Amino acid sequence: MAAYYNDTTIMYLDGQLVKSSEARMDYYSQSLHYGYAVFEGIRSYRTISGATRIFKAEEHFERLQRSAEALNMPYPYRVQELIEATYAVLEKNNQQDAYIRPLVMAPANMSFAPNTESHIVIETWEMQPFLGEKLLRVMTSSFQRPNPKAFKIEAKASGHYVNSILASQEAKAKGFDEALLMDINGFIAEGPGANVFFEKDGKLFTPALGNILPGITRATVLDICSNMGIAVEEGQFTLENLKQADSVFFVGTAAEVIGWHSLDQTIFPREWEKSLGRKIQVAYKDLVTEKIESTANI
Repeated sequence: MAAYYNDTTIMYLDGQLVKSSEARMDYYSQSLHYGYAVFEGIRSYRTISGATRIFKAEEHFERLQRSAEALNMPYPYRVQELIEATYAVLEKNNQQDAYIRPLVMAPANMSFAPNTESHIVIETWEMQPFLGEKLLRVMTSSFQRPNPKAFKIEAKASGHYVNSILASQEAKAKGFDEALLMDINGFIAEGPGANVFFEKDGKLFTPALGNILPGITRATVLDICSNMGIAVEEGQFTLENLKQADSVFFVGTAAEVIGWHSLDQTIFPREWEKSLGRKIQVAYKDLVTEKIESTANI
């Protein structure tokens, strides 16, 4: 059986807590055939008080709703209802440090006609940092981020992630840890599942919204920087801008905050322990575990 669940694992499915091993889906679903679904990636943490806390729960479930609405998917669910259901799943599975995957799926429909209903599942499993904890060797991908005029690029839609899978698999096949994708105009965009920041001369830079997923961790890092007095510029940056950086890091719910060792053949000169990224990595961990209560206390 997959490492994500076993015979006793519980999931939330359309208002009920059920065993994952017994749950069923419709094999005629638009989601399976066309990738027509939306999802979230959320983390929960054991805080320093010993309690379980879902980090940015409201923000994630609000984005799930925006994603569904952007794709014209019926969405009758309430934020608080889903948060309570998620805590129930975590409790049933005896999990605190966990990864949480809500997924809104379409029913059986082989046409492209609008649906009148949706299905929702919330799954949880234990997961270490998605990209590990060592500095990453990154390569520039031959794949680009999709044209924002072709998709609702701000939606966290399942079908969009074929692009991410292809880019990540390409990088790993060539001996790298992860990929960097450019946008359709040749500017740096993001990783397959994370936003990117780079440091130069004591300042941080990150791609502006428009061709990237507006990450919740990205927004959290911007708040952390604001409260720590770290200047951040959002804009359009070239590959050459990035290769001249002092240090670089990815941010994302699954990846958290993880530094880069190199991009293609360029090794970044700033020692990670002395970088702005490392300061943010520590502050982020303190925030999610409630060692500090909010970014205002950094």
